[in-house]
Amino acid sequence: MRLLLVEDDAMIGEAVLHMLRAEHYAADWVRDGTMADEALRTEQYDLVLLDLGLPKRDGLEVLRALRARRNSVPVLVATARDAIGDRIVGLDAGADDYVVKPYDIDELLARIRALLRRSAGRGEPVFEHKGVSLNPATREATVQGTPVSLSAREWAVLEPLLARPGMVLSRGQLEEKLFSWKDDISSNAVEVYIHGVRKKLGPDVIQTVRGLGYLVPKQ
Repeated sequence: MRLLLVEDDAMIGEAVLHMLRAEHYAADWVRDGTMADEALRTEQYDLVLLDLGLPKRDGLEVLRALRARRNSVPVLVATARDAIGDRIVGLDAGADDYVVKPYDIDELLARIRALLRRSAGRGEPVFEHKGVSLNPATREATVQGTPVSLSAREWAVLEPLLARPGMVLSRGQLEEKLFSWKDDISSNAVEVYIHGVRKKLGPDVIQTVRGLGYLVPKQ
């Protein structure tokens, strides 16, 4: 999953970015509202972690512009503005959840996982389909109850497909979920990771839809 971190404090930004990447998220980091707006206009993200007190353009303005474009990406507001009125304004502007600084890292990660589940149309915390199980909280994968070790990139390519059985994702869409700005992308990267998943979980867990992309079959 690919996340956008919008945070102007260098110390907080570096710490959170390191934490997100340690959790195998592809994460980009911008430090002001203008850069955030540009990134959200040009890139596809699965979630935005948004500070409000930003240079150049306030976070609320960024959020309102995002929703005015009918972009429904989940937005988790993380800010030092802790007054009830500030939270209400942020939620009414289109935020999906709110966490007040200084926040607990484990709680932040749990809120991120919850928003990603919700955006996938799922309430259950574990993705299970045809004997394959993924637990985003523990990063544990099993097949018919047997633990399987997936690399970070193998997990990243399987999770969005398993979250929405029957939905086709193109190679480009999967690349967007796999890689952040800092990553070099080889032309066959997606195919390599899908091959790894098939080798570990079975050849039919991910199917190729010729000319369109890949899917986890519903049946």
